[in-house]
Amino acid sequence: MVVLMSMFSLSETQLNESISAHVRKDFPTLDPHWTVAESLDHMRKNPPPGRFIYFYVVDEDMQLVGVVPTRRLLLSPADSVISTVMIRQVVCIPADATVLEACEFFTFHKFLAFPVVDNARRVIGVVDIELYAAELAESDNGENSPALKDEVFQIIGVRLTTQQQGRPLRAFRGRFPWLLCNVAGGTLMAVLTGFYEHELRDLLALTLFIPMVLALAESVAIQSVTLTLDTFRGQKATWKDLLRRCRSEALTGLLLGATTGLIVALIALLWKDMFLLAMIVLGGIAIGVTAAAVAGLSVPYILRLLHRDPQVAAGPIALTFADVITLLAYFNLARLLM
Repeated sequence: MVVLMSMFSLSETQLNESISAHVRKDFPTLDPHWTVAESLDHMRKNPPPGRFIYFYVVDEDMQLVGVVPTRRLLLSPADSVISTVMIRQVVCIPADATVLEACEFFTFHKFLAFPVVDNARRVIGVVDIELYAAELAESDNGENSPALKDEVFQIIGVRLTTQQQGRPLRAFRGRFPWLLCNVAGGTLMAVLTGFYEHELRDLLALTLFIPMVLALAESVAIQSVTLTLDTFRGQKATWKDLLRRCRSEALTGLLLGATTGLIVALIALLWKDMFLLAMIVLGGIAIGVTAAAVAGLSVPYILRLLHRDPQVAAGPIALTFADVITLLAYFNLARLLM
């Protein structure tokens, strides 16, 4: 049975320290010109004293040029040159980062270790997930449980979010830029409304239902964002999965939009006794809610795939998209039917 011991033994003071003070110096390195056989022979003769997950490939100046996961090294042909099997695009933590900032690398990239490099890209050490978990017990076959890894990454993410929210200035810097999406979206909607003054003058009742149309779209967008963020726990985001889930979410959004749109359209018909208004409200809500559901799913996924924090950014961006698309659908449907 896998057990996680002493999670987050780091103190608040240590979280603000430079990551350089917590790196491990006993990490294994490989020469890019060695063969796989030579590399394995070198490891047998000079076994690193500590636990290792990845092999870092460095030149004579200790500059990082690549990384070789343990599995790839063991399964590659013995005569393969390291430079041909290594991964050249390596995610690195800068030496001046804090321990708390290093949390972001673990939560966004889901690797078990990262090299720490200076400004010249020289490796000064390695930090692994044991920095945040005092002990990661291993299963009988010597491999960490995937469920345990997911739990560790999830708790690290919670700790990171808690720390950021507890610092007003840091929280402001992280959240304010994304609110500008709403400012830009609101300005855009005001400008768009001006383009449809003719329709609004001819059917003044259209303005009465704008708040409800937008509120429904925004509510569905927030629902989709929340549910999508919840699915990231223990699941890696992929473009293929995004496309697959978009189809399902679009159908869900259409059902939600058609049902709520029908209810609001009936209210409009009973209240104003205008069939045209009811059709515009029904179509605007159906289209807007469908688009909002897809936006609420897509935005967190895309941010996650781009290694950005979806928890802070997804809401404002998704709401902006939902508002603009819904208003465009509502007004253009009015222009088409009138």
